[in-house]
Amino acid sequence: MKKVLIIKTSPRKGGNSDSLADEFAKGAREQGHSVEEVSLAEKEIAFCKGCLTCGHTQRCVIRDDADAIREQMLNSDVIVWSTPVYYYSCSGQMKTMIDRANPLYSSDYKFHETYLLAAAAENEEHAVDGARTVLQGWVDCFEKLELKGVVFAGGVNKVGDITGHKALAEAYELGKKC
Repeated sequence: MKKVLIIKTSPRKGGNSDSLADEFAKGAREQGHSVEEVSLAEKEIAFCKGCLTCGHTQRCVIRDDADAIREQMLNSDVIVWSTPVYYYSCSGQMKTMIDRANPLYSSDYKFHETYLLAAAAENEEHAVDGARTVLQGWVDCFEKLELKGVVFAGGVNKVGDITGHKALAEAYELGKKC
């Protein structure tokens, strides 16, 4: 059994990327994995100050909701990021949380798998490339971590547009395989 942490990064609760995350969670739970979900829409997370103190202390100098999320990340086997695609990249909330996860770099982290679930109004497959690049940049800094899969739902904009989209089934199946 794996401990799976799903980080929903959309500022719009219940949006299309959240639906992808829900399907991934359903598949993972059906396989007996423990699944925790956190929505950044409800959290206060400040921007990284770039002070690099965390490289020495394994703690950020900023005290906010990122502290608890980092602790969840540290103790998870699998981290799943769900994001809307904004201007061909991930949400600002996702990038901010990735930056604030820097104290994990020098820690004895458990996570070894990560997944990206993304939804965009644009329908072209390349619309997810920027979000993938952001996540791959983070992955490349952790030698025990691998980007194991990406699910992209294109052509979805308003809440609920994703209903019936083939990406929902893909997210569910990926959750079963994690």
